Amino acid sequence: MKAISLLLSSIFVTHFVFSQQMHLSLAKPVNYEFRGVWIATVDNIDWPAKGMVNVEDQKAEFIRQLELHKANGMNAMIVQVRPAADAFYPSKYEPWSQWLTGTQGKPPSPYYDPLQFMIEETHKRGMEFHAWCNPYRADFQVGKSSIAPNHITRIHPEWFLTYGDKKYFDPSNKEAQQFVVNVVSDIVKRYDVDAIHMDDYFYPYRIAGKEFPDEEGYERSGMQLSKDDWRRSNVDSIIAELSRAIKQEKPWVKFGISPFSVWRNKDQDPDGSDSKASQTNYDDLYANILLWLKKGWVDYVAPQLYLEIGNSKIAYEKLLDWWSKHTYGRHLYIGQGIYRAGENISAWKNPKELPEQIQLLRQYPNVQGSIYFSSKTFDRNPNGWNDSLRNNYYRQPAQIPPMDWLPKKPMN
Repeated sequence: MKAISLLLSSIFVTHFVFSQQMHLSLAKPVNYEFRGVWIATVDNIDWPAKGMVNVEDQKAEFIRQLELHKANGMNAMIVQVRPAADAFYPSKYEPWSQWLTGTQGKPPSPYYDPLQFMIEETHKRGMEFHAWCNPYRADFQVGKSSIAPNHITRIHPEWFLTYGDKKYFDPSNKEAQQFVVNVVSDIVKRYDVDAIHMDDYFYPYRIAGKEFPDEEGYERSGMQLSKDDWRRSNVDSIIAELSRAIKQEKPWVKFGISPFSVWRNKDQDPDGSDSKASQTNYDDLYANILLWLKKGWVDYVAPQLYLEIGNSKIAYEKLLDWWSKHTYGRHLYIGQGIYRAGENISAWKNPKELPEQIQLLRQYPNVQGSIYFSSKTFDRNPNGWNDSLRNNYYRQPAQIPPMDWLPKKPMN
């Protein structure tokens, strides 16, 4: 009995010491960490709510979300300001967004500049504002979207290709590319944004049995490249040009990309990840993100690691490890799929899933933080994760990790 008593005592002490070490480890302040949230406006996902056209209601709702995220320890907002060749700000290039006022081209009434308002309120709370632009989506639902007479699809229909139920800028069209660059330059020039952010929609995700209709453009190009390489070169060229244009306007403004989780599978490329993705950035979206990192065209990458630890095809921990080895000196923020909380999958009902993901990514010096998709999920405190962030992981405020290759923003 004495031996059993000693053994139990030893187990208790070991457990207590481990618990204390774990607590100290989790509570240890992280001085620099990017903690962002995506606020999606397309189809009124996060803001403003569908039908919320009253200006004061819009302002109050945006501030409510900011306050929630600030309380959760966040330090950056990634807000979608150009979801489909439209604008959440007054633009000489594109009409007001239908998701702001209900009708594309209709300004808010009473008039205000939502982008200016959002930047000021975000900065007031000590957080960065990243202006999220979708590069090529132009008509979200052909035949059902509100399309203004001055929308670019009406002015230059020859710049666009229809695929599925959407219209996209033709990525091979140089005039269309320049138009997108002009839109982004205009935002950087006129607004105090901390970064320009783009997501994973370059060439669209494949639709089974349908080829993206760019054969004419490929034949017209006269290039000796294969069609896949030609498509990649089209995307490379706009990324390089966007990078140049942003830095020409304001050298301190960052440029970030949030790609799909898998660059290439290992069975396609020995440098690829241990994954079994049915579509990949390189082979299907024609986004050669590793090239952009190597060339220094982008300042950060935020891969969307939206599947759980131990997933049989795209495991969080395997992709985290792979991306940490392919940053090429740029910042890496992990896209966290908290929107999946509550799905009928055991991992996403498990309160430990997100804390374990944060613990994992903090083991990698090349990982500088997280971005969460998306804002509205936090309203329901999924799996108690708001509490985990507030009381533990993000209890201590953190500063945005500096980018040593960029000049400091001038003081006003």
